[in-house]
Amino acid sequence: MSSGSFHYPWFKKADLDAFFALFQNNMANFIFIAITMLAMGFPPEIVFGRVLPGAAIAVVVGNFYYAYMANRLAHKEQRTNVTALSYGISTPVMFVFLFGVLSPVYKMTNDASLAWKIAVGACFLSGLIEAILGLTGRWVQRNLPRAAMLGAVAGVALTFIAGEMLFQTLEMPVIGITVLGIIVLGVIGRVVMPFRVPPAFFAIILGTVLAYALGEADMAGFRSSLDSFGFYPPLFSLDFFHGVTALFVDPVYSALLVVVLPITLYNAIETMNNVEAMKVLGDDYHVGECQAVDGVGTMLGAAFGGLFPTTVYIASASSKWMGGGRGYSILNGVVYLIATTCGLIAVLAKIIPMAAVAPILVFVGVSMVATAFQANAKRYYPAVALAMLPYIGNFFMTRLKGQADLLNPISTGIIPLGQGAMFTAMMIGAMTVCVIDQQFRRATVFALISAAMAYTGLIHAPKLAWNAAPEFALGYFILALMFLYCAIVKPKVIPAPFEMPDVETEQQP
Repeated sequence: MSSGSFHYPWFKKADLDAFFALFQNNMANFIFIAITMLAMGFPPEIVFGRVLPGAAIAVVVGNFYYAYMANRLAHKEQRTNVTALSYGISTPVMFVFLFGVLSPVYKMTNDASLAWKIAVGACFLSGLIEAILGLTGRWVQRNLPRAAMLGAVAGVALTFIAGEMLFQTLEMPVIGITVLGIIVLGVIGRVVMPFRVPPAFFAIILGTVLAYALGEADMAGFRSSLDSFGFYPPLFSLDFFHGVTALFVDPVYSALLVVVLPITLYNAIETMNNVEAMKVLGDDYHVGECQAVDGVGTMLGAAFGGLFPTTVYIASASSKWMGGGRGYSILNGVVYLIATTCGLIAVLAKIIPMAAVAPILVFVGVSMVATAFQANAKRYYPAVALAMLPYIGNFFMTRLKGQADLLNPISTGIIPLGQGAMFTAMMIGAMTVCVIDQQFRRATVFALISAAMAYTGLIHAPKLAWNAAPEFALGYFILALMFLYCAIVKPKVIPAPFEMPDVETEQQP
């Protein structure tokens, strides 16, 4: 096919399914942001007039650019099955900015406007750091084993997406189970829905109808939702500059920088991992460019009042499975700009019950877990599984807000396991891959990196500090000595009594 005759469609039917999966993910974040900030005491004019429209600007910029990247890749490889990367606010990062930046500043100042400006400054600074980190993205992608990266992402998918959304699915069992059945039939089983309606769309319609028919939703909620309508145009301002200045000048606020740096590193790695997942599925995007796009999108969002860094979504893989192209990405950006400008987010939240949309996100999480295993040879499955485990601790720690009196009676290891879970997951996964391949020198390096992370507080500690988690640092250092001994002595390895045949999967060096 010549480049002149090649056509990559702007929109196709599968884009509608992919759009609804991405839309619900972003919508859940936007709704949570609005409810939480209002509960903290922030006025509606800041929440609906500045924060949500600013976040929408970031979403628009990123989605449009990723649609452009998909078009560029499609023409380069002459393929019509290229899927644009999913993009939006990172859920774990959102929690950190809400409860680790915005809430503490508001409590210190008791000034909603000042707290918002400082949080905007922190968001802008986070975007700038991630854009710079984009220069090293390819190097990290080449040197960190795929099983470690995808296993870490699968941990997020299993806990925060599939697991938590399954809980919400079963809060309204008749609706949730019905909708989940539609998703399993239509998306996984590829059963054609009535009138050939896309499965995700059909699931939302049927779930919402059932909710009203069974009395799980009522018209009173619909009528009250109309009060949220209004005109909230995105407004550019230099408030982010005042916030950045305060972070560097005032020592009271400078302490927040130790929160911004590690969570930005996490965000950059989240993008890297999800780009890697798409590479496995056939769409090879430049990870450094993607990190730069996320950084620029975050900075632009902050310039319009947004508080939350953006990332390439874990939902990219499920969008690929659904057969999405670039249309769903463009549609997502346009719809969110309209929704925030007109106040539709709160309206939709009151009309559509969560049980009608949660099963779609269950599929998003499950597809990512499946991809993590399918993308690796069978001998690396233990590494994938181990990399998923730190997010069990992170899930409980996050949802119970690190309350030691509730978590320590179960185990004193839950909180430190959850602190810096993304870094812990990747290091454990990387060390396991190296041991499986008997690359003990590389395993030594990863163990020493883990020791340094624990010593400085990137993992197993509540904040950055010297000698932050000494016992963990010592444990990783001893582990490094064990690996180094194996590298020097080259001990005999007992062959496994039975080994499943490997799939032919490209492994990184």
